[in-house]
Amino acid sequence: MAAPMLRWGCAGRRWAFACVDGGSRHGLGARNDFTLSGMRGQSSLALQPLITAQKPRKGEHEWAAVVGLEIHAQISSNSKLFSGSQVHFAAPPNSLVSFFDASLPGTLPVLNRRCVEAAVMTGLALNCRINKKSLFDRKHYFYADLPAGYQITQQRLPIAVNGSLTYGVCLGKKRRQVITKMVRIKQIQLEQDSGKSLHDDLRSQTLIDLNRAGVGLLEVVMEPDMTCGEEAATAVRELQLILQALGTSQANMADYEIQRQINELENGGEILNETRSFDSTLGCTVPMRDKEGKQDYRFMPEPNLPPLVLYDAASLPAGADSRQVINIDYIRERLPELPSVTREKLIEQYGMLPEHSFTLLNEAGLLEFFQNVIKETRAEPKVVTSWVLNIFLGYLKQQSLAVSESPITPSALAELLTLLDHKVISSSAAKQVFEELWKSKSKTAAQIVSEKKLELMQDLEALEQLCQAIMEGHPQVVMDLKKGNLKAINKLIGLVRKATLDRADPTVIKKILEEKLSS
Repeated sequence: MAAPMLRWGCAGRRWAFACVDGGSRHGLGARNDFTLSGMRGQSSLALQPLITAQKPRKGEHEWAAVVGLEIHAQISSNSKLFSGSQVHFAAPPNSLVSFFDASLPGTLPVLNRRCVEAAVMTGLALNCRINKKSLFDRKHYFYADLPAGYQITQQRLPIAVNGSLTYGVCLGKKRRQVITKMVRIKQIQLEQDSGKSLHDDLRSQTLIDLNRAGVGLLEVVMEPDMTCGEEAATAVRELQLILQALGTSQANMADYEIQRQINELENGGEILNETRSFDSTLGCTVPMRDKEGKQDYRFMPEPNLPPLVLYDAASLPAGADSRQVINIDYIRERLPELPSVTREKLIEQYGMLPEHSFTLLNEAGLLEFFQNVIKETRAEPKVVTSWVLNIFLGYLKQQSLAVSESPITPSALAELLTLLDHKVISSSAAKQVFEELWKSKSKTAAQIVSEKKLELMQDLEALEQLCQAIMEGHPQVVMDLKKGNLKAINKLIGLVRKATLDRADPTVIKKILEEKLSS
């Protein structure tokens, strides 16, 4: 399988930081390229401040971001885009390099069918128009890890154009309001990756690893329709989920940059046109190389590749060999369920709130965990949702664990929720059991309940006598209740629960108390 990678950046256009002053607009041209978490790319991002005619002081104005992204997603394929070399993450340096990858004279590209199908699938999932005829181009630039001196891409006529990506942004203090937004997709194109430069500062040398050279990439170009880093991150996360659902890319990524540019401008600095890398240790971007000079990539048609021709059901030649052609409609009919459809099903099937469906999908592995719990317990779906999203996910985040690293399995949580549903234990006791399960994998929920004597009282006669004693011991609270202070009953419930060491069901206690008060 291909190494997980999602790289993001700019749509290749210039933009400006503009100041609005008395109705006139002034700006300084800039574009910033940067790399995130070891993944190269660019971002088109404009910050627009509203200021007075006087020179602004630090913090005097607010900056509004306008964000467009160019995302490079590594295609999940066993071999590279134009050669038969294997794609394998963390292989020994220069162990997966064909003659073509090393750009030896006389070698020719052979297009990988899997990569083309992945591009068509992604285009269809993003509502793009698939071009039945697309072209390959050479993009020339010099860098040590690009042995040919050019990159094969699709600049003039890409494989897919004019699409859209719909995503939801959660708003409000408790993130309970979901606003649906849409970003336009300008185009999706196939291109080959470059190699990797390993800089050895100690020896003042750079080593080149060409294992990555020629790996297939999907370049997804988004229009600058987003207004903040949160929107951009949410859109990228939605794209990541789509690529993973399709199986076209494993898609990993990170997000940062707007605040750095705001700080730079407010301190009197200037935004440089440069490639920046994200340092996960420092939590910020750092400069890699200057790109202030005008870039002339000298695009030209790729002479060694003919036009890429695709077909649909209507245009497919009679008797065509399915191994030699790609049918767009055949791929469309076999698209898997996309994240938006999955969320709709969760809301409809389980009565789930929209924001809960987003959380289940956004946390890697959480949806599968939830569904496995649902299969193994008779507890209500709303109860399962609450426990998975509040208790279980809360514990994971406290300890910075992924779902796959959880010490509690779906079966263990399902057993616990079944005990709770059958009123064997109370809600507070269930939380105690959960904490014990988190600490120890060797015990089941039932064993913990038995050892700690957490079962609810089943002797109703004894519970009624205890309630009577509590009422007699607190006549003032009883008097308040009879005068209409209905909240006073919570005091009595708490006293009964304390007396039973929290082994009595609050609902049952309340029912007994109300019956005694009305008699």
